[in-house]
Amino acid sequence: MGLTVAIGNALSGLKASQTALEVISRNISNAGTPGYHKQTLNVIEVGRGDNSYVRAGQVDRAFDTILQNYYTKQVPETAYSATRGTFLDRLQTALGKPGGAGSLDTMLGHLQNALDALATSPDNYAARADVVTKAGDMASTLNKLSQEVQSMRRETETRMASSVDQINSMLTSLRDVNLVLADYGVDQNTRNSLLDQRDRLVSGLSEMMDLRVDYNPDGTVRLATRSGASILDVRPSLLQFEQAGSLTPTSEFNIDDSQSGVGKLILETPNGTRIDLVKDGAIRSGTLGALIELRDTTLQDAQRQLDDIAAALAQVFSTVQRPGTVTGTGATVGAEDRAAMQPGNDMVIEYTDAAGIARQLRLVNVASPATSPRNYVDSNGARTVEVSASGDIGTLLDNLTAAGVSDLTFGKNAKGGLTIAGAGGAAVTKVTSRTTADTTATKTWPSTISANALGSVSAGALASAKPGDHISLEYEVAGTPLKLTLVNSSTPSTAPATGAPDELIVRVDMSAGAAGVKAQLGALTPPLAHLTFDSDASGNLTCATTAPNSLTSLSTTTTNESAYGLNLFVEANGEAFTNSLAGKGQRLGFAGRITINPEVVADNKLLVNWSGSAASGDSKRAEYLVDQFSSLRFGSNSTAGAKNGGFRMAGTLTDMVSQMVEFQGSSIQTALAADETNRGTLDAITSRMEANYGVDINEEVARLMELQNAYAANARVASVVQELLDTLMQSFR
Repeated sequence: MGLTVAIGNALSGLKASQTALEVISRNISNAGTPGYHKQTLNVIEVGRGDNSYVRAGQVDRAFDTILQNYYTKQVPETAYSATRGTFLDRLQTALGKPGGAGSLDTMLGHLQNALDALATSPDNYAARADVVTKAGDMASTLNKLSQEVQSMRRETETRMASSVDQINSMLTSLRDVNLVLADYGVDQNTRNSLLDQRDRLVSGLSEMMDLRVDYNPDGTVRLATRSGASILDVRPSLLQFEQAGSLTPTSEFNIDDSQSGVGKLILETPNGTRIDLVKDGAIRSGTLGALIELRDTTLQDAQRQLDDIAAALAQVFSTVQRPGTVTGTGATVGAEDRAAMQPGNDMVIEYTDAAGIARQLRLVNVASPATSPRNYVDSNGARTVEVSASGDIGTLLDNLTAAGVSDLTFGKNAKGGLTIAGAGGAAVTKVTSRTTADTTATKTWPSTISANALGSVSAGALASAKPGDHISLEYEVAGTPLKLTLVNSSTPSTAPATGAPDELIVRVDMSAGAAGVKAQLGALTPPLAHLTFDSDASGNLTCATTAPNSLTSLSTTTTNESAYGLNLFVEANGEAFTNSLAGKGQRLGFAGRITINPEVVADNKLLVNWSGSAASGDSKRAEYLVDQFSSLRFGSNSTAGAKNGGFRMAGTLTDMVSQMVEFQGSSIQTALAADETNRGTLDAITSRMEANYGVDINEEVARLMELQNAYAANARVASVVQELLDTLMQSFR
């Protein structure tokens, strides 16, 4: 080997060592920098004959595509569970520890104890006042829990909006990084720094939403949702969050935009295509996925469970149970019981089928049932049909025919009552109409007058009439206004009596039904002029004037009996809760609106005075309400936890409170456990990445010492060769 070759090799070694020292210096200085990937110098040995030397090659950056993909998939799962865990931990704090002060089950227990004490001492003012106080505490607890749930739902939308801004900013930065990486003229050090920045941005985006990441040979990346919607491919898509305003319990997600009451998450691609990511289910994990699920499912499930409890609480006090008449294998529900039903009230028919299996049919009263009535099984296992139970008996029968109840047959009696009979060996065992208490002294039943001056009085109004109740008819004869008043009495009139000017008064026995009233009016002497009465197919009493006269007004006023039921809990505006299904249903959001009846607050004697004749020491109403707590059963209208098989609360009010506490406690603990598991999994992957990508200071220092020795050796070779060359040159002088 010649001296020139030796010095060339030494200088080449010095240059390679210098480059390696620069790489090690960068590694050590960035040892604590998040997202930094360790770099190593690729040293190339070059051999030519009996001569070989080294030169500095490419600086390699530690990167494992498979490991990186594992990390990219785990990051959104961990962010998803962490976000859910944070919110649900707050929900657990709001619900309180079961049996703890202020918890839902504790508040209900206090109310039950106060009611038990009232049943023992109904004339005790302090006992009545305690019931009012505990009832107010229960309503206040439901209000606060509902407010907390909706506050968290509103917070999810706020965080979704801020997350969208962060995503758009990171996408813009990643686009810029891609553009530089696509330029092959960029030096290696700059490229490696950009690759570190690329991976940090991809990690940040993965934390927000689940992504599919494709790494290109030039180091650039393409991003898409798991469903395939492009997020970044040369140009980034734009995410937009269109807020819907302040969320309330009735603000729910619906695939129909006109029905949806929550904000929309829109992805607008570079070519202008708009994709609703929530509607398409494109985001399943990450912080955004958790926020969407919390807003639309988890927290709304909690709201609906609170609403179910609030509804059951109101109905425990307000429900009046009216038993039907059972004879043989059939039964009858009187017209008066049907007429007392308000929207949302129901009729429960218990029967045994041909095989002797006990079954239930529940008829829910709705104002306008569908042509094909909704027909489903509730959470108590009862077949439920939505019908017009309180309206015309003919309409009710049509609804039941359309529903196709095979074990029972339905009909009507002369007084407009509903008859029920077992079919094919089935037998009716019990029928109960469950109506909402009405504490008004009288009830007016207005009638619609058709164009041909025909009016009618419902069979229910006739059947529920008490002595002294009356029907008022106003009509005109030759332009002169006249009035006829039919007063309910067990001793019908034989002749009309004169009341106020231009008014006739006739006593009729309304309990005889429409046909009986028609016969009584037809037997009057002298007969009624200008008016004709009849009984229609539904048992209603019809009235018409002879042409060219006109009927102008027709109404029935009856005395109201609320029995032992009491509207202790009402809507915020004072209206009774009837569980109406109209619109989105009265139940939705009721936990946030429920309040104690101001009339009871003003006069707590209403807790025991169930009628005008009830004494202050009468315990009938209190005992009835205590019994309602243990006997009246309710069910959820909706299913919670659908992803895990679904759960619907059912049973008594106490059962439902216990079920909600247990369900939410279990769901929250499951979410917290999932968060802990995902954190552990991510830590394991991160540790593996740290081992592969991270900088080991000890290793780098050891390598530094090796390079120092190699540098010194190369420098010594160069120095010795220089000395030899100097000596050689001097020998020629």
